[in-house]
Amino acid sequence: MDQPRRTRKRSDRVIRHDRGEDSEWQRLAASDAPTAPWRQWGPYLSARQWGTVREDYSADGEAWQHLTYDDARSRAYRWGEDGIGGICDRWQHLCFALTVWNGRDATLKERLFGLANGEGNHGEDAKEYWWHLDATPTSSYLHFRYRYPHAAFPYDDLIATNAARGLADAEYELLDTGVFDEDRYFDIDVIYAKATATDMCIEIRVRNAGPEPATIHLLPTLWFRNTWAWGRDDRRPRLSAVDDRTLLAEHATLGSYWLSSQPGGELLFTDNETNVMRLYGTPNPSRYVKDGINDHVVHGADTVNPDRVGTKASVWYSLEVAAGETTQVRLRLADTEPSASGLADEHRSVIELRSQQADRFYATAVPPGTPDEARRVQRLALAGLLWTRKHYRYDVRTWLEGDPAQPPPPQARATGRNNRWTHLYNADIISMPDEWEYPWYAAWDLAFHTVPLCVVDPAFAKHQLLLLCREWYMHPDGQLPSYEWSFDDVSPPVHAWAVWRVYKISAAVTGHRDREFLARAFHKLMLYFSWWVNRRDAQGSNLFQGGFLGLDNIGLFDRSGPLPAGGRLEQADATSWMALFCLNMFAIALELARVDRAYEDVATKFFEHFLGIASATTESAHGGISLWDDETGFYYDVLQTDDGALRLPVRSLVGLIPLFAVETIEATVFDELPDFARRVSWFVRKRSDIARNVFTADVPGMGERRMLSLLNPDQLRRVLQRVFDESEFLSPYGVRSLSAQYRDRPVHLDLDGSDHVVAYEPGDSQTHMFGGNSNWRGPVWMPVNFLLLESLQRYHHYFGDAFTIEVPTGSGRHLTLAEAADELGRRLIHLFLPDDNGVRPVHGDNPRLHVAGWRETVTFNEYFHGDTGAGLGASHQTGWTALIAKLIRQLGPDLDG
Repeated sequence: MDQPRRTRKRSDRVIRHDRGEDSEWQRLAASDAPTAPWRQWGPYLSARQWGTVREDYSADGEAWQHLTYDDARSRAYRWGEDGIGGICDRWQHLCFALTVWNGRDATLKERLFGLANGEGNHGEDAKEYWWHLDATPTSSYLHFRYRYPHAAFPYDDLIATNAARGLADAEYELLDTGVFDEDRYFDIDVIYAKATATDMCIEIRVRNAGPEPATIHLLPTLWFRNTWAWGRDDRRPRLSAVDDRTLLAEHATLGSYWLSSQPGGELLFTDNETNVMRLYGTPNPSRYVKDGINDHVVHGADTVNPDRVGTKASVWYSLEVAAGETTQVRLRLADTEPSASGLADEHRSVIELRSQQADRFYATAVPPGTPDEARRVQRLALAGLLWTRKHYRYDVRTWLEGDPAQPPPPQARATGRNNRWTHLYNADIISMPDEWEYPWYAAWDLAFHTVPLCVVDPAFAKHQLLLLCREWYMHPDGQLPSYEWSFDDVSPPVHAWAVWRVYKISAAVTGHRDREFLARAFHKLMLYFSWWVNRRDAQGSNLFQGGFLGLDNIGLFDRSGPLPAGGRLEQADATSWMALFCLNMFAIALELARVDRAYEDVATKFFEHFLGIASATTESAHGGISLWDDETGFYYDVLQTDDGALRLPVRSLVGLIPLFAVETIEATVFDELPDFARRVSWFVRKRSDIARNVFTADVPGMGERRMLSLLNPDQLRRVLQRVFDESEFLSPYGVRSLSAQYRDRPVHLDLDGSDHVVAYEPGDSQTHMFGGNSNWRGPVWMPVNFLLLESLQRYHHYFGDAFTIEVPTGSGRHLTLAEAADELGRRLIHLFLPDDNGVRPVHGDNPRLHVAGWRETVTFNEYFHGDTGAGLGASHQTGWTALIAKLIRQLGPDLDG
């Protein structure tokens, strides 16, 4: 049997940074403010705006049907813009993006295509291939790749074939259509390099991967977001031709910008106005409309303005590219008038300089000894995270009321979606879960985003966490907005966890403890905590409800809908999230109390509240039964009905979340904060009935350190036996969200005469619950694995090397909890690393993804198959999956171990 070995403590690494003049770190230091010039321009343009809630003015709230992909080329958006590989200013007044045409499609390719929620057999889904290859926090260097077929894009085939498939079938992807066979595609790379904060050198490179020459039309496009058609601001910006190579953009508040282009292109102008004739059959007020350039290029129509003025313009290049060759087009967008040599040698040198600086910047993101491929994966994950910072605009009151110059919204809107959030006014750069499936923010997703973001941009990470707590986001009652589809839905309260982690990571990265940030966040989080206590603890018993809590279909039934037998659900996950919330607030209060003793009282409050919750999880409440089942050694939801209490017998992630609620108290805290020490001592003596979750170290070397945890050592060991059991939760690529025991033996429960079933589903969802576009019944999800890994590290900090467990269970291989955390981290990282045959598990069993040209690319999916590790769900869900970048920073030198 292996003997335990002492594991070195692995904290947030302090890595020396290149902070020399004109380095990325120097630019960041000058750009701490969210409106600083180096942050004024970035990849803030979404890849999709069609089908979003904000653009939905229907009576039934079916956003996907109200503004479709086909409508998008002709209809001016109200709240935002979209494009391929695009950039815009932080207010999204002026936008630039790639438009392409292969000469065979019925329309120009101006935005990414995908299936609406009702069209996909597993919900909405992008049917394109694109990758975020590089990015720096200030957007001084950005690199994007789009893969475009030579043949006509198979829109109808994708829609029809997916419609014919069911929940048990795999999704039909663009690669499955054969359109990329024989490598008949273009790789189109868009590179942005800032000469100054407001001077951007742009290079579009086109590589023909196919066996024969092929023609492609490039139409780099510049346009203004439509702000004038709604009856609220009649000022119209203007694009005009200076000469055959230069566009002038004039805006009342943004000022003037010039787009200069290399010779060989033709300037085309139209207006970003709705084509009401095409959409509604009524005459257009203006002859030149949003799809005018499309109709001119594709059909030869007389639909571009011969006076060369408008609010949307393209530079049209027709290029024949030889087989295997690469050609490029260069442009420059700046707030200064271009010189005659603006696209000459300086353009190339700026791109090379910023690329080299990006290399030096990312060299500091991992410690020495990290394998090269792991470094590359980390850089791609962080690039995707930085590319999915998007401009988000939503004034709920205006959206509900409608605009003076437009038809009034339907009456049902006033009492429909988000009507309680009329204070909410968003016009900010926000970290998005995804730029296509989710061009909106989600509170619990964003909390996870900030942890890897903090590795490369601490100021932005802190800004994001504070932003959601500002008065124009947070509801007056203290609730954080959940997500655009329904701000009222309840998300797991992980904001305090993210604040605490970002505070500590930022200190390691910058060498400065930002207690001002910590205090600002803490005060707003007090309101959020109070909302949870007052609204989600129906009986005042410290047992909480929350509904689906972001876990979609994990339960036997929809936990957000009317419950069977008219019952009330006491949730193991909601209660445990609140226990974690308590401990996070407790830790923050102790840290602030070191410089301001007023926080000692608040620390004591959270200390006592946590113990109340901990006691409730293992005690029978109101004549019911506890969340902890001693017979099986696991936590479960409890359904309370008039006929009694029923423990729902499903071993899922719901029962693992109690592991997250653990915190240690160093002995020095009691010396520094004597009032707090006295209060704790009194509480332990006088309230021994609930103080049993305060553990005093009896392990050599741990001194007077104490631990607060929902689980006692025996419970911890029993739950971890299941966690690391490969026949239950442990997969080769992380911890599953449901026990694999239910693969052959699904759980059946008869309630009110209905058979409710949960079976192990390691891949795509087999139910339509919550739209059927995500699945928590077996796959591996990165954020909860990350929380579990960190919890194991905290347990090890208390127990030390004396506490060991078998990993895997039954193997005879005993590891400390820190070693077990490392084992879990390595499994997660190997989702993205190629094996000895060059195969990455994330690519699944599609042989096309394992050949040259495809196997080098990496996407960071929403979740992963519980058995194979194949990427599932949203294909570019960089968001919380970018936590892998933090794990690589932590484990890099040990990945070959």
